Amino acid sequence: MAKMEVKTSLLDNMIGVGDMVLLEPLDEDSFINNLKKRYDHNEVYTYIGSVVISINPYRSLPIYTPEKVEEYRNRNFYELSPHIFALSDEAYRSLRDQDKDQCILITGESGAGKTEASKLVMSYVAAVCGKGAEVNQVKEQLLQSNPVLEAFGNAKTVRNDNSSRFGKYMDIEFDFKGDPLGGVISNYLLEKSRVVKQPRGERNFHIFYQILSGASEDFLCKLKLERDFSRYNYLGLDSAKVNGVDDAANFRTVRNAMQIVGFMDHETQSVFEVVAAVLKLGNIEFKPESRVNGLDESKIKDKNELKEICELTGIDQSVLERAFSFRTVEAKQEKVSTTLNVAQAYYARDALAKNLYSRLFSWLVTRINESIKAQTKVRKKVMGVLDIYGFEIFEDNSFEQFIINYCNEKLQQIFIELTLKEEQEEYIREGIEWTHIEYFNNAIICDLIENNQTGILAMLDEECLRPGTVTDDTFLEKLNQVCATHQHFESRMSKCSRFLNDTSLPHSCFRIQHYAGKVMYQVEGFVDKNNDLLYRDLSQAMWKASHSLIKALFPEGNPAKINLKRPPTAGSQFKASVATLMKNLQTKNPNYIRCIKPNDKKAPHIFNDALVCHQIRYLGLLENVRVRRAGYAFRQAYEPCLERYKMLCKQTWPHWRGPARAGVEVLFNELEIPEEEFSFGRSKIFIRNPRTLFKLEDLRKQRLEDLATLIEKIYRGWKCRTRFLLMKKSQIVIASWYRRYAQQKKYQKIKSSAIIVQSYIRGWKARKLLRELKHQKRCNEAATIIAAYWHGTQARRELKRLKEEARRKHAVAVIWAYWLGLKVRREYRKFFRANAGRKIYEFTLQRLMQKYFLEMKNKMPSLSPIDKNWPARPYLFLDSTHKELKRIFHLWRCKKYRDQFTDQQKLIYEEKLEASELFKDKKALYPASVGQPFQGAYLEISKNPKYKKLKDAVDEKIIIAEVVNKINRANGKATSRIFLLTKNNVLLADQKSGNIKSEVPLGDVTKVSMSSQNDGFFAVHLKEGSGAAGKGDFLLSSDHLIEMATKLYRTTLSQTKQKLNIEISDEFLVQFRQDKVCVKFIQGSQKNGNIPTCKRKNNRLLEVAVP
Repeated sequence: MAKMEVKTSLLDNMIGVGDMVLLEPLDEDSFINNLKKRYDHNEVYTYIGSVVISINPYRSLPIYTPEKVEEYRNRNFYELSPHIFALSDEAYRSLRDQDKDQCILITGESGAGKTEASKLVMSYVAAVCGKGAEVNQVKEQLLQSNPVLEAFGNAKTVRNDNSSRFGKYMDIEFDFKGDPLGGVISNYLLEKSRVVKQPRGERNFHIFYQILSGASEDFLCKLKLERDFSRYNYLGLDSAKVNGVDDAANFRTVRNAMQIVGFMDHETQSVFEVVAAVLKLGNIEFKPESRVNGLDESKIKDKNELKEICELTGIDQSVLERAFSFRTVEAKQEKVSTTLNVAQAYYARDALAKNLYSRLFSWLVTRINESIKAQTKVRKKVMGVLDIYGFEIFEDNSFEQFIINYCNEKLQQIFIELTLKEEQEEYIREGIEWTHIEYFNNAIICDLIENNQTGILAMLDEECLRPGTVTDDTFLEKLNQVCATHQHFESRMSKCSRFLNDTSLPHSCFRIQHYAGKVMYQVEGFVDKNNDLLYRDLSQAMWKASHSLIKALFPEGNPAKINLKRPPTAGSQFKASVATLMKNLQTKNPNYIRCIKPNDKKAPHIFNDALVCHQIRYLGLLENVRVRRAGYAFRQAYEPCLERYKMLCKQTWPHWRGPARAGVEVLFNELEIPEEEFSFGRSKIFIRNPRTLFKLEDLRKQRLEDLATLIEKIYRGWKCRTRFLLMKKSQIVIASWYRRYAQQKKYQKIKSSAIIVQSYIRGWKARKLLRELKHQKRCNEAATIIAAYWHGTQARRELKRLKEEARRKHAVAVIWAYWLGLKVRREYRKFFRANAGRKIYEFTLQRLMQKYFLEMKNKMPSLSPIDKNWPARPYLFLDSTHKELKRIFHLWRCKKYRDQFTDQQKLIYEEKLEASELFKDKKALYPASVGQPFQGAYLEISKNPKYKKLKDAVDEKIIIAEVVNKINRANGKATSRIFLLTKNNVLLADQKSGNIKSEVPLGDVTKVSMSSQNDGFFAVHLKEGSGAAGKGDFLLSSDHLIEMATKLYRTTLSQTKQKLNIEISDEFLVQFRQDKVCVKFIQGSQKNGNIPTCKRKNNRLLEVAVP
């Protein structure tokens, strides 16, 4: 409970009023001002009892972090400040712990944040439920279904950049532990008319823009699409780009989400092919043409678009073209075929596009349900999340707005009924007397629309089924006859409008006074949109498609299952869906999120009072507050109530030992609160007036201040006493330590004095002994010195005698040596004078050479073969020696460097050397290839399971395996092929399937041609008359041209012992079957950057533009 005291309820630190039930005074102005005050302080959530009001902040707020999820996890609903997580946690815990199925109803107008609210609810439930591999997979699939449905079902409108144009109801299924098992999604009324036409300032569905922005060029080519939005009539250009929306990134997100949900690759491809077909249908245009019988018919202007659609869908072009031009009507056993004029043809085209996209969307929902449905058959608990259109009032309101607002009327009806039911059940459960509450019941409006005999939908269906001429005006006339007296229906001809002064109501309109306000509807298009007819010829044409998905979308096109019964109208289908939804919601415990849009600019920090006031009125929020306050404005369980207010009574403070209810009774009696202001339920206290609650809060605030003062006083006394005792204890410790210190100093002084006396006595004794020893030593040293002097005198006399004798002997030897030298010099003087110059020259050269080599030893360069340094020549006569020595040293260090190579490296350098001899200074691409190693096996065929079939088909060792582009002689376009070079053959294989397309023996390859420019194009010329030359030469393009040509040259030389001719020219001939085509290389700027492109100029010329 101490933890609850810190964050005990939304009453603490409250900005404005967190629960509108406690608002005083309660009126429209105070309601709006309270919302505005909280919105200005980033408080976007407010309660009305258990209902959450959510205001769209139009920016990211730091209130949805994992820390916030943990903060609201397993907390009481009113324990923390209002938040959507609190409602989500309450619903989840009720489902998990009390075994009650839940539904969360999210309502509000377009742009109010309903879709984001549903995402937050799902993400919170996913975060707090169980963990595990299977559970995490289910959670991820449930969450990733949102991006897929948003891409195909959402669009930018003038009010919302991500507006849901369909209604979505998701049932999330849980097991007994509260772990998700799966889910089921229901969709309601996709706005398919948006496919063919969008209002100004709005976009088509997101998926069209995402494909064109995010798909690769290759993928767009397969779908036969171009990236330019302006090429498609179904895409409005004024709002093609949306600020802050990255369609390319969203496309990658959608593809990843489809993979996570469980879509197979071929299913994803099929879906995008259908989307592309819908997009291209808008480009089909018709022209009038008169027949002989005088009837007008239509013809397609440009059949190229029709051809591409048929290629995408697998439909016979003639079948689809006839379906756009003729209509077959069957009546019993008769068939009548009529021509379609231009207007009818355009109607048929748009009807097909709308039906194709609508059925694709329904198929997507069904496919997602197959992936996310629960796999077990155990009993499940269900939590439903309803994200459906908000109430819509536009300048021009048509059939779509009519049924959307009808759905909102039904939701408002069930909201009032379930809210009153919840209030009544709580009062009965707590034993509180229930009083009847007056409120506006919109059942009369629902009956005006859905009554089976006199309802507007019934009149519309009756008019659609009536034989004869049926128009929107006849439908309006019928409404004027049947609904003229209804108080919520108005038109120019109705009785309720006779006394109106509003002349702005046109003749072709009618007005309904909804619970949210009056809405004027244009009857134009009501009959056609309710019929929603698709000509049977188009259905049968779609069923004949070889495209499996399109064929499955049109089962009624099967001639064997022709049903002449008219299909149900759109209005009756929607009415049945809404009835099923209402029945489903009534079986679950409801939780409400009411979303409000603060402004029309989709900008943060702007609060438009008039706009918010309008939404408050049509959402009925004030009525909701009055319903909650009609009995008691505030209710709370006894335990938290006693814990919050127990300090106001001496008997309950600080601890109450009895039951919580008894403590609350004692507390309220002590405070003398009037008995009519509260009632005691079985588990809760009910307070009638908010003023009573605020009085309790004021008393609590004052009491907390008094308690804080008391705690502060006690703390200060305790702190002073503690400080005094600490100082007293410290004084005793200091005194004891000082006495110890003084005694130690006295002892040290006495000890040092004794040591000094001892040292003086010991010094006197030592000096006395030293004097005695010195006297004895001097006597001994005197005798020794006298003896030494005598011995020295004797030794010097003997040494002098020996030296004199040695000098005489040395003088004799020196004289003899000089005499011998003189004789030798006289003998050889004549020889020395003859050879002295040569000897000196040879000696000098020897010394210079010795000096040169010693200096070279210290100045030798590094052992790197690329090091060009060499010591300077010191003498001119050593020039040839210096150069030869430099050459020998370079050869030696090159040999040392080569000795380090492995056999593989030697082979690579041999190939590099061969490439240098073939292409250096000849091909502009060669310098870029020098630093690139020759790898050969770029595809790793042996490791990649995709190429297992190709690996099994090739028995020889593969020298090079690379993806090349094979140039088509017809149009110059490139096709990807796998280029394989073995010891005996050159092979070309399909990149996708791995099937070998061509196999050429090396002996049949006569020449390879290429340009001198910086491109990768090359031609492989085959021997005329050989088996492989039937289709002609190969014109290929590769990113590793130098390596491929070098390996082909070496392999051919190794196997055939003949050099392969490498021709480098900017213009050469290529043999294609029986024709010779000139391939010419030119310089030019490219749209694709630095990528060379090939273009067919005529039957004899292919032109390659090189940047």
